[in-house]
Formats: sequence, structure tokens, C-alpha cells
Amino acid sequence: MSNSGATNSDASDRSHHAVASGLEGIVVAQTELSDVDGLHGKLCIRGYDVEEIATKAIFEEVAFLLWHGRLPKKPELEELHSNLAVARRLPEETIAALNFAAKRMHPMDALRFAVASLTADDPNIEDDSRENNLHRAITLTARVPVIVATYHRLRSGLSVPEPKDDWGIAANFLYQLKGSEPDPAEVRALNTYLVTVADHGMNASTFTARVIASTQSDMVSAITGAIGALKGPLHGGAPEGALEMIEAIGTPDRAESWMREAISQGKRLMGFGHRIYKVRDPRAEVLYRAAEALADETGEKEALALAREVERVGVRILAEYKPGRNLNTNVEFYTALLLRELGLTKDLFTPTFAIGRTAGWTAHILEQKSSGRLIRPESEYIGPRDLKYVPLEMR
Repeated sequence: MSNSGATNSDASDRSHHAVASGLEGIVVAQTELSDVDGLHGKLCIRGYDVEEIATKAIFEEVAFLLWHGRLPKKPELEELHSNLAVARRLPEETIAALNFAAKRMHPMDALRFAVASLTADDPNIEDDSRENNLHRAITLTARVPVIVATYHRLRSGLSVPEPKDDWGIAANFLYQLKGSEPDPAEVRALNTYLVTVADHGMNASTFTARVIASTQSDMVSAITGAIGALKGPLHGGAPEGALEMIEAIGTPDRAESWMREAISQGKRLMGFGHRIYKVRDPRAEVLYRAAEALADETGEKEALALAREVERVGVRILAEYKPGRNLNTNVEFYTALLLRELGLTKDLFTPTFAIGRTAGWTAHILEQKSSGRLIRPESEYIGPRDLKYVPLEMR
């Protein structure tokens, strides 16, 4: 006897369910990976406050922490470095994809296109065990920065430096991107950034990755989907806008007049406000400190002073125009400044975000696969009913 149909009573009951637009306030999973406390401005990554872990750990340590639930011991970290170095070599199919993408694709489209090809050299594609998926997590985390750097070099008509096996992810990415050995201060700054953005609760791209993983699809497909979600300007595309705003303001004395004019024209002040945080995004403080440390090393402090004044004026003006909204700076504000000072073009900001977030995405995929539960929410139908088919010649 079929039970696929719903009774009128069932339909009536469902029609009275409250709809959480954008899944606001809906808990869809339990996780050990990160906790976002928007009310108090706290981000906890596997038990560590982001301010604690981002200023002391390198990215590889935090990737290990996300995958295994603890920081690595020295031999474990050395082994991870070795495994990441081996995994950096891209398959021929991915190199071919990047040569094609460099001629005609936006960086995020190129990243999605190239990542989708990374099953090409997976010898156990049908093996969905944790051991094999952990290997895939390492491979993806190693290859995403190589893909971003290779794409940029190819589109610029430059040769692509071979990756350095004895360098970490941050140093190797900067080297392959720019073709010269990075300054240690730059490597420290990028490590801080990658750790800061490695994971952040059930955001849109992480949720996308978990939904795909919940169908028992493969990890590469889940990461490809996550990149597609990250491409959207409401999720990963805001750092470009924040930097464009700061550059348009130009000098500290123009901040107030420029921002008031922008608000009067209905424009959004980029880098301010967050869906979750009701106070200042804790990642903004971490990245400000990283930008400050980099400026101390390079002597380039003018841009940081401008950004600080734009932040101060912006928070005050937004409180005046939009009282009670608590629109403080978010992670994108100082991301823009820091990545520019590291020599990245604006259109590489979101792909670089993906480099850090790949560690979190893969950890969430591992966690989701361990539950074995398909993510399948419901919807409320609000369209017409009982329509009758009209033959084509009578319409």
C-alpha cells in the first residue's frame, strides 16, 4: 500500500508551519569544528578562540586540528608537510583546464573548473572510507593554492614556478604567485589570514559542501559545490568591494563626506555588518593586528591608517543612520587591506579565501560522512492547486 501521497489534513498542517527564511535560526547539524557566537563576538575553532590560534599556529597545524580534533605533534606535522608537498603536483587534466581557463574565465570560475578536474588522478575514486577521504582532504588543501597561483601566472603570460617541497602552504603560494621568495613577514601575515578564515560555522558554502557530502557524493564534488556558493557576492565576494571603497575615499579627511554621500544614495558600506555578529567580528581584530604587524615590517603604514579611520567613521555614521543595527566591521574589511599589501589583485581575494576555507570544508565533509544522514529539508508549497490540463490547440 502506497504512502507517498499526503492527505488534505497533512497538507493543511504543513501549510501552517512557520517558514524560516534563509534557514534563519534553524540548527541543521551538530559539529565539533567551530562555534560562532554572534552576540559576544567570539569564534571558537575546535576549542581555541580565533585570537589565540590565528596568532600562534601555522595553517597546516590548524588543518590538522580540524581534521583530527587536536594539534599535531612535531613528527605528525612533519609528515603532513611531506604529504602536502607530494600532493601539490597537479594532474595533466587540471593543468589543461587551467590553460583553457586562463584565456577566458574569471578567477572563481577558473578555480571551480579546475577543482572539478581533480578526480583525474584519484586511484580509488569509489572508495569512500575515512582514510581515503582524509587523503583527499590533504590533496585538495595542497592543490587549491597551486591552482590559484598557476591560473594567475598563466593569465599574466608568465611561467609557473615549480612548488617548493620544503616550504609551507603560505610561503609556497606567495612564491608561485609572484615568482620570487616571499618575505617572512608576508608569510606570517598570510598564515594568520588562512587560519582566521579556515572555518566559520554553517555558512553558505560549508552548508553546500555538507549537503553534497550527505548524498554520499565524492569530496571533490562537494568542494566544487562549495566554491560555487563562495563565488556569490553575498558570501565570498565582499573583500573586493571593501577595498574599492577604501581606495575611493583616498584620504582620512574624505571618509565622512564620502560615506554620508554613499548612504544617502542607498549604497551599502562594504566591510560593515554581518548576518551573525551583533558586535565587531573577532576576525576583523585578528586581521587588523596582522596588517599592523606587516606594516611595521614594511613601513607602509599610510594605508592602514586610512583603513582605521574609515572604520572609525563608518561605525559612527552607521550607528547614526541605522540605530540599533550594530553594524561593525567584519572579516572582509581588513582582509582587503591585508591581501592587497601582500601583492594580490582584487579578483584573487575570494580565491585566496577558498585556500583557507578548504581545510574547513574538507573537515565538515569528513564529519558529515561520519553521520551518514542525508540532508533533506522540506518546503511549503504556495502555488495554485487543482488546475486542469488544456490541450495545446485550445490555449
